[in-house]
Amino acid sequence: MLSIQNLIILILLFPIIGILFLLLTPSRQEKLLKSIALNFACLSFTGSLVVWGFFKKSIGSFQFVTTILWMPYYNLNIVIGIDGISLFFIILTTLLIPLCLLASWNSISFNLKEFLIAFLVLDFLLIGSFLVLDVLVFYVLFESTLIPMFLIIGVWGSRERKVLASYYFFMYTLFGSILMLLSILYILQEVGSTNYEILTSYFLSETEQKYIWFTFFLAFASKVPMIPVHLWLPEAHVEAPTAGSVILAGVLLKLGTYGFIRFTLPVCPEACFYFTPFVYTIATVGIIYTSFTAIRQSDFKRIIAYTSIAHMNLVILGIFSYNTIGIEGAILQSLSHGFVASGLFLVIGVVYDRYRTRIVQYYGGLAITMPIYITVFLFFTLANISFPGTSSFVGEFLILVGSFKVNSTITFLGATGVIIGGVYSLWLFNRIAYGNIKTQYTQYFLDLSFRELVTFLPLILGTLIIGICPNIFLGSIHMSVNNLIETIYF
Repeated sequence: MLSIQNLIILILLFPIIGILFLLLTPSRQEKLLKSIALNFACLSFTGSLVVWGFFKKSIGSFQFVTTILWMPYYNLNIVIGIDGISLFFIILTTLLIPLCLLASWNSISFNLKEFLIAFLVLDFLLIGSFLVLDVLVFYVLFESTLIPMFLIIGVWGSRERKVLASYYFFMYTLFGSILMLLSILYILQEVGSTNYEILTSYFLSETEQKYIWFTFFLAFASKVPMIPVHLWLPEAHVEAPTAGSVILAGVLLKLGTYGFIRFTLPVCPEACFYFTPFVYTIATVGIIYTSFTAIRQSDFKRIIAYTSIAHMNLVILGIFSYNTIGIEGAILQSLSHGFVASGLFLVIGVVYDRYRTRIVQYYGGLAITMPIYITVFLFFTLANISFPGTSSFVGEFLILVGSFKVNSTITFLGATGVIIGGVYSLWLFNRIAYGNIKTQYTQYFLDLSFRELVTFLPLILGTLIIGICPNIFLGSIHMSVNNLIETIYF
């Protein structure tokens, strides 16, 4: 009988099995290659839903824990498990990978087999990052995600600056993580283990916590990203293919927020309290600066890229509120951003596949010629400005309530990003949907195909379910967040 522990391992291994099948399939059989990759990605998603069904909401500790012997003589083993914090990040990852493959169904033909393999490798590394309960193994998987993403941007990017953008992405995020490795080595020497549960029960001095906190902060802040290490993100989004932008915004940025919640808060609680003013200042400046910067952009993807930075910096305010409401809001908003930002990048990908440009001024009047497309665009635009009934409203409301308990001034400044977000989102939608049809740039009009509509539907449903029935998610998250709060304070 298949146990849940075995199912978790299978969720992790399905992408690897898919890669083996892809390697054995001739490159000329493109339809078969696509079907293999999509089916194995869907198997991981189905498995993650089954795990959610067996997940016990009343337990705050890790469930379905499995230990894989790695180097037992050095007290280094691979421990995997799931709690309410990691559960939905895994579901989000396993959902977005099949959607990325569907979005690239007709747009990628160059080195198709390698493209599919890169996505399945990324699937394996991301699932592993959210499953492992060992900071050293997490670091290995966390850094390894750079390699397939570097190739996706640099090889299958859409414009001539794609190689430069891939190096931007690689160097910014790699250099931010080098010092983190030194801290992990120090922890291994000092504590004798890098196991998560051992680390959270071991007392580090305040000075040790400050040094470790700073190195972890550099690594995770580069992924979020926070100012001033944010410059790689707009460049990477603009040059990446649509599927690359979806997985980058939908999941890869979440590795930073997940790292803060999973490792920084419980391992360095005193240092977190000490550096809170510093974090709040950077996050608030990031929200306001990137929101204003988004208004002056002319490229579709740059606008959404800067909005992503603003939303993710708001998540940071929730994480460092150190209360249940704020942290639960941060997790919910991270999931919401995964749905909404992915939807917006897919919206951009639809018109780019048809007209090969992302410059806003070339579009207009699409409400007349592409009504279904504009309806989907309007939905994600409203979700992006936190319209009530959408997931972003619930996430941002909880974050603001949680951070208000800590610092009302910072909350007020952070909330201005929500207001400015309404400006650039509605401004963008208005220019695309209404006005004169630019027939000198767009000669034919084709609304959403069935495949494209199927790609959007899971994201629309996810956004609505979180917005209307957030307790479906909060019920599974609550006990794990309470357990984290106890670790921080006690």
